[in-house]
Amino acid sequence: MEQASTIQERLFQIIKNSLPPHISFVHDLSELLQISYDSAYRRIRGEKEISIEELHLVCLHYKISADSLFNLRSNHVVFDSLAIGEDGLDIEKWLQSLLAAIKIIHAAKEREIIYAAKDIPVFYYFEFPEIAAFKTYFWNKALIPSGNYQDKKLSLDTPARLYETGRLLLANYVKIPTIEIWSEETISSVLRQIEYCFISGFFSKRDDVFILCDVLSSWLDHVQSQAEYGFQYMLGGTAEGIEGSYKLYHNEVLVSDNTILVKADGRKTSYNTYNVINQLITSNPVFCDQIENSLKNLMQKSTMISGTSAKERYRFFNILHEKVNALRTRIERMD
Repeated sequence: MEQASTIQERLFQIIKNSLPPHISFVHDLSELLQISYDSAYRRIRGEKEISIEELHLVCLHYKISADSLFNLRSNHVVFDSLAIGEDGLDIEKWLQSLLAAIKIIHAAKEREIIYAAKDIPVFYYFEFPEIAAFKTYFWNKALIPSGNYQDKKLSLDTPARLYETGRLLLANYVKIPTIEIWSEETISSVLRQIEYCFISGFFSKRDDVFILCDVLSSWLDHVQSQAEYGFQYMLGGTAEGIEGSYKLYHNEVLVSDNTILVKADGRKTSYNTYNVINQLITSNPVFCDQIENSLKNLMQKSTMISGTSAKERYRFFNILHEKVNALRTRIERMD
């Protein structure tokens, strides 16, 4: 049977790895347990065992599952939910929660993100204020029925603070070694949403729909450039990064949902999307291993189109550009 001291050591190591650099673990723990700094240090060093009550408080506060802590292999998985509209969570607070998480990933010494993208990865919406404005409108319309967007017309103006948060999210994302798995349908969701909003009369200006098509074409050119270089960078910035830190795969049929696996300093976390953009999040080791194996299997059945695979890359992005052009043509014919 595993020693209590080893379990306690693992517990505090998990917490240390998850905390942002600016937060003092000793201070945080002493505040939580209402103990002195000295008592907190003794527990962290393993000189004093934490009680069952303290363990319960710590696991609740730092959102650590018993399965993860005790290496229990069961079919029961505990998820945290990050859902728009629940407990007053709006789009900006949702983005701030993602920003806090990605800053921790970025601060890790060893880190990697694997993203199976049924839809455009959420970070990329903030390459352009026009796309950010559209998605913000659509998310509010779809996820907060009682909000003030139900009778509001769609404009391409993004609230400044929300866009700033999104840009910080993107700025951290592009600096983390990343594997993305796309299909030819990855861009289809946003195109369907644009067409739906246009047919429904939500746009305040008809020409805005063509602006979105132009912006999406420019964005596809940028992602294609990233795939060619083999690293990510902010649009409009200097194209510099570590070659091979961005890998893009094309899968023809199997990308059926948006799944993100994060590996940071030996800890795995899975983000599973439901109801448009809401997230179910877990660090359960058994579940995360299953997700990682599934994603590796998906990569084996995919074609890498980053780096030297120029012919396959051009063919793939031409198909995506054709989808954008087809939407433009359909809307032009609606006059």
